[in-house]
Amino acid sequence: MLEKLQNIAHGRGYWLTLAVVGFAFIAVALYYQYVLETLPCVLCIQVRLWIICMILVAVFALAVKHAWARRTSHVLIVLIAAGLIERSYLLLGTERGFVFRDCGFDLGLPSWLALDAWLPFLFRVEASCGYTPELFAGITMAQALMAFSSLLLVISLALAIASFMRRGH
Repeated sequence: MLEKLQNIAHGRGYWLTLAVVGFAFIAVALYYQYVLETLPCVLCIQVRLWIICMILVAVFALAVKHAWARRTSHVLIVLIAAGLIERSYLLLGTERGFVFRDCGFDLGLPSWLALDAWLPFLFRVEASCGYTPELFAGITMAQALMAFSSLLLVISLALAIASFMRRGH
């Protein structure tokens, strides 16, 4: 089992999968926003930011060949997964009513990183928090994000640990 995890951790397939999944998530979000006219809230946009970070780290890991750079990428994906869980939990909690918070239109980024002004089609907050659309079979986007984020954390943590372990003889 450890050897399989190490092979995945040191291979390119994992990183390619993360990049493809990330692009798919962004495509689905934009489809819901522009085709189905489900406007994004601040938490939704913050989830997009974490997904974009995941894509960037995956592309970086695909481009480098050094073990230290891949290990760093594994650690970054663990941190990204933790960030996604935190935002997904807030989104789900707001939707289900077990988290109460003020959800305004300020993305919370510093002025020198005005992504909402530079790329408004992707990062502009257009609605207040409250619900997420149903994807299929009664599963909402918040529920799906929570499940994905949790799974990503477990997988990325296992692969990060495996990437630091010495490979068998």
